[in-house]
Amino acid sequence: MINKSIIIADDHPLLLKGLSDFIIEKGYNLIGGGNDGREAFNLINKLKPDIAILDIQMPFMSGIEIAKKCNSNGIKTKIVLITFHKEKELYAQAKDLNIFGYILKEFALEEIENCIQTVSQGNPYFSPKIKELLAENMIDDGTLNVLTPSEKKILKLIAKDKTNKEIASQLFISYRTVEKHRSNIIVKLKLEPKTNSLLIWAKEHHDKLQ
Repeated sequence: MINKSIIIADDHPLLLKGLSDFIIEKGYNLIGGGNDGREAFNLINKLKPDIAILDIQMPFMSGIEIAKKCNSNGIKTKIVLITFHKEKELYAQAKDLNIFGYILKEFALEEIENCIQTVSQGNPYFSPKIKELLAENMIDDGTLNVLTPSEKKILKLIAKDKTNKEIASQLFISYRTVEKHRSNIIVKLKLEPKTNSLLIWAKEHHDKLQ
């Protein structure tokens, strides 16, 4: 396998050094390191590495923002995000941006080599650990059976980006009824009552809602 060029960025000096030392020790071609998002993007823009391993939260620009900027500038560097954060929203954002890797910092040293090898072959690597934590794709028909037919209809429309007002109009029910159904669905699916948690869940599982 061709030894791909790699840059890394993390605003925690010890984590940056630990990761750098590990990558070099394993014989990978590390060509640069940054301490914040702006530095990271400048390195990517200048050196055009094959792979960039980025902390998801850094000063000036987050890993997600760097990935968006790379996309809009046509930069082909494969982005791998490392994070302490386990929120579904961030994970969903990373997948939507076609990010190539997503690993948790506490498992970074045990997963990074596997991740680099997988990404080097052109395949995405999403940490099995975070998939377990988020129970991604662990939905089965039994999960949906807790919902009423009306709630399932509303969930399908949410997956299609319909607003509460549009759903109310389409199903000939009141806006308040839609809101009540949404609250019930969130409780039944054991979702966190955060903004967009239901939308993200509906989009992730839209194929099960057909």
